[in-house]
Amino acid sequence: MGGRRNLAVGLGAAGILAALLLVLFHPQGAEATLQDQTSGATFVGVATCGGSTCHGRSEADGPVVRQDEIMLWQDPSSAAGAHSRAYAVLQDPRSQVIAQRLGIGEATSAPMCLGCHATPAGQRGTRFQLSDGVGCESCHGAASGWLSSHYAVGGTHANNVARGLIPLENPRVRAGVCLDCHFGSADEGQFVTHRIMAAGHPRISFELDLFTTLQAHHQEDDDYRTRKGRADAVRTWAVGQAMALERSLSLFASQRRGMEGMFPEFYFFDCHSCHRQISDDVNYRPTAVANPGRPIPSGMPPYNDENMIMLAAAARVMAPGLAQQFERDSRAFHQAIARERSSAVVAAGRLRQTAQAMVEAFTSANVTRQTTFAIIDSITSDAINPRFTDYAGSVQAVMATDTLLSSLVNQGEVSEATANTIRADINGAYRAVRDPNAYSPGDFRASLGRAAAAIRRLR
Repeated sequence: MGGRRNLAVGLGAAGILAALLLVLFHPQGAEATLQDQTSGATFVGVATCGGSTCHGRSEADGPVVRQDEIMLWQDPSSAAGAHSRAYAVLQDPRSQVIAQRLGIGEATSAPMCLGCHATPAGQRGTRFQLSDGVGCESCHGAASGWLSSHYAVGGTHANNVARGLIPLENPRVRAGVCLDCHFGSADEGQFVTHRIMAAGHPRISFELDLFTTLQAHHQEDDDYRTRKGRADAVRTWAVGQAMALERSLSLFASQRRGMEGMFPEFYFFDCHSCHRQISDDVNYRPTAVANPGRPIPSGMPPYNDENMIMLAAAARVMAPGLAQQFERDSRAFHQAIARERSSAVVAAGRLRQTAQAMVEAFTSANVTRQTTFAIIDSITSDAINPRFTDYAGSVQAVMATDTLLSSLVNQGEVSEATANTIRADINGAYRAVRDPNAYSPGDFRASLGRAAAAIRRLR
């Protein structure tokens, strides 16, 4: 297999991603939504892409494209096939129980589910099937406008984009697409509320570069780089973190998503700040650990700051001019949540603007070998490490360490054989976050520290 599918994604990633990987996407927020971008276009269906001279071969055999993309999309045993399994998941007993608890009827026909477990198509062609789950057009856009031009002799990528193809090579666009389902959007059926999770839906977790690697069905060869440019894993990771925070704050500030009846929408808060052991024993001591990045009173549910932690580490290296402002805005946002919602919404707006500025800074930053090592050091530094007090932020940290090491391999800065010598340390960090109910901040920090020290020695 070509491209990044050969690269070093930690062996421990498979275990944790089996629990973390949900499914799919399409664009919103700062980017156009899929419906907007393909307005008036027809969704033609996966079968239209499956010819033996197109993407339907059983093995890679193309001079420009792999031609086995649909086989990879359908892979029944790996994360690469998660999108094709998305609709079938709705037929599982667990999904049926969730639908019953929510009172939404059959999961396979409920709009609350189909917004992310199937291609959210408008106008549909005769070969379109809802049961295909998250098909090609969920990510690439309704294909009626660009289907013929994208295989035409002399056709260009720019022309295809002008006809409605979504330019996923752009990290900002890709993040907008993925986040619609891997975090949430304002659209129907694309937001996993606390109520849905209480009914049994898995928690949402996402990291753009690592999930991109697991889902890569294309060949990143010289032809790809000529037409679309060279992918940069570090930039993709950083932009993904900033876009995730921007999306989170945008939805939090909206009345539709930010509230659930008389309560705030608890989806936005750190799950384990409330879901801890409770005891009336006089000898019991609370398990919460003080977090220096959250200046809030004890007993207040903290906002899920997993992306804030990663951005604080990235900004110190890739956007130093914004680092202090980001720290101030993050702390002000946490403090405002402890007062009342209107103040929190205002503070969220300021932090969101800073996150948007960081997207621009990351997009134009010069990313070198030293940049990657410096970010890994920043994540495990004395300034950032004490913030790993809760499960979600720790998951982001280990995925970041893994994806940044993989980028060094991808760039040829570290050999795959050398990277494999420290896989035990990476996998140790993954094991520390495998079970959220057994998560220990001290154990995780020690595991992450060993992994980072091993990577540091590669300098």
